[in-house]
Amino acid sequence: MLIGTAGHIDHGKTSLIKRLTGRDTDRLPEEIKRGISIELGYAYVPAGDEVLGFVDVPGHERLVHTMLAGATGIDFALMVIAADDGVMPQTDEHLDILLLLGIEAGAVALTKVDAVPTERIDEVRRQIEERVRNTPAAGWPVFAVSSLNGDGVDVLQRHLLQQAAAAPQQTPAVTQANGHFRMAIDRCFTLAGVGTVVTGTAHAGSIRVGEIASIGPTAHGVLSARVRSIHAQDRVSDSGLVGQRCALNLAGIEKGQVERGMWVQAPALANIADRFDATLRLSPRVAKALANSSTVHLHLGTADVMARIAVLDATRIEAGESRLVAVALDRPVAACRGDRFVIRDASAQRTLGGGTVLDVVPLGSAPKRGRRAPARLQLLTALRDRAPVDALLACLDREPVRLARLASAWNLRDDEVNALIITSGAHVAAGVALSSAHWQRLRDDAIAAIGLAHQREPEMPGVEQQKLRRSIAPALDNDVFGLIIDELLSQSSLQRRGAFLALPTHTAELRKDQRVRWERIKPLLAERKFEPPRVRDIARDTGIVEIEVRNLLKTVARTGDVTLVAPDHFFLTTAVAELADIAGSVAERHGAARAAEFRDQIATGRKLAIQILEFFDKVGYLHRVRDDHLVRRANPWRA
Repeated sequence: MLIGTAGHIDHGKTSLIKRLTGRDTDRLPEEIKRGISIELGYAYVPAGDEVLGFVDVPGHERLVHTMLAGATGIDFALMVIAADDGVMPQTDEHLDILLLLGIEAGAVALTKVDAVPTERIDEVRRQIEERVRNTPAAGWPVFAVSSLNGDGVDVLQRHLLQQAAAAPQQTPAVTQANGHFRMAIDRCFTLAGVGTVVTGTAHAGSIRVGEIASIGPTAHGVLSARVRSIHAQDRVSDSGLVGQRCALNLAGIEKGQVERGMWVQAPALANIADRFDATLRLSPRVAKALANSSTVHLHLGTADVMARIAVLDATRIEAGESRLVAVALDRPVAACRGDRFVIRDASAQRTLGGGTVLDVVPLGSAPKRGRRAPARLQLLTALRDRAPVDALLACLDREPVRLARLASAWNLRDDEVNALIITSGAHVAAGVALSSAHWQRLRDDAIAAIGLAHQREPEMPGVEQQKLRRSIAPALDNDVFGLIIDELLSQSSLQRRGAFLALPTHTAELRKDQRVRWERIKPLLAERKFEPPRVRDIARDTGIVEIEVRNLLKTVARTGDVTLVAPDHFFLTTAVAELADIAGSVAERHGAARAAEFRDQIATGRKLAIQILEFFDKVGYLHRVRDDHLVRRANPWRA
């Protein structure tokens, strides 16, 4: 278990840890000289087969950003309050931060009891009781201790050991036990003969010596490094696990490339983002509401970035109120669903509230459209309130989700993604998941759209597949839509007619006026089937306006009765099939179909013979190699 101290400056946090562990967490010369903590300090004490870790955070109001970095990943809060001062401003702010980060397991150490009378101790106890009333900290026990003479320290220590042994399943770290490795970096330094070392608390997953890790975000993207060695909970180890304080010796990266706020993560994660949607709760202690589009300091992991908050389901957030928000950051962070964050005002003077990441928008992706639309707000509400399976179903019912993005946004390993998909009953196609209801809805929409097209344009053989996708699901991946169509084809719910999709019952039919004109034109094409007249010649011979002839033949081509072989040159499709047979026979006799032999067989001019062969090349029946046209596949007009 990892225990984090919190409290006002000079209330004895560091002295208490020294009493509990025998180790002084102040290591900087300035800290030792001034007697105050400036940076994060760490200490450890054996707890049976495990190790109890302590994070000592500074209490000065100007160092709250450092306290926030230290609070990341702790399991248990030890709120330190001096009996002489009582509850002070940083006591209040630190308690707010702990609760906003979801750290609800804790205890209060009432220090310096040797310096005050019993009446004062009782008075401060009442202050504490009043301060934590109606908060998750209301049940925290209070231990009166003296770091000077050791009074009460043994009782506190026993309580901490009991908590570590009895309730590990309640710690925030255990809720992230699965997934890929993630660790927010709070320190980076170089050791002679060792190299670059980064430290932090493992936020999720595990990592082993020899594995490759990603470091980022940096100004140059994500860097890669190999884990050379690991210290976990102050011991040499071959692995680092969720909830442990870890020091990772990294090969392939320099100290100057790394800073607090970055993450060490498994390479499989692609969760670098400069926008995310979240739920945000404003502290009940703030003086005024948070306006829409407010600029704030946002602390996530060990990062401190400027952010703009757009309130999605209201015009502002009142004190003590929770709202759905869209967060735009001034620089990227690594974020996953479920990550906690804290916001402070733009001048970094006051803690305003905290929240939980719901949906991460990957770096480079387009902003979410309709982010205030009722359907979008319903989805975010589901992500906030529901268990993973139900939350996933809410996502899938609205839009397909790429499994790779789901794995990164929710920090799930492949086996965890598969288990979630199986439990949800979702339909998976081409690496994309849809709910079964959504899959069926797309099938129904496709059939309905084609049926409507048949009614509107009965002369058309059907609807082109891409046009159909754009009309019913423009955002849907081509491959996924193709699989839906394949399923409909395999079940004979649809038929493919050339480049068109149609209902099995549909037969393309010309309108009455079109049929009349077609009956006049068809004999002209049949009379000289291998050298039919062009559009302009048909218009001249029939007296029909040229553009009407052209449009009519295009319509007839969609029914499959004629084929456009060359510009403005339509052939009866039966004639095209015969020409393909002849080209195949010529190729069989001569090893290839050449223009001269083919021309002689069909008794046309050389130019038209070449155009016909080039048409066969274009549709994939023949394949041209210099002047030879080789047969590529069986005659498609005889299939």
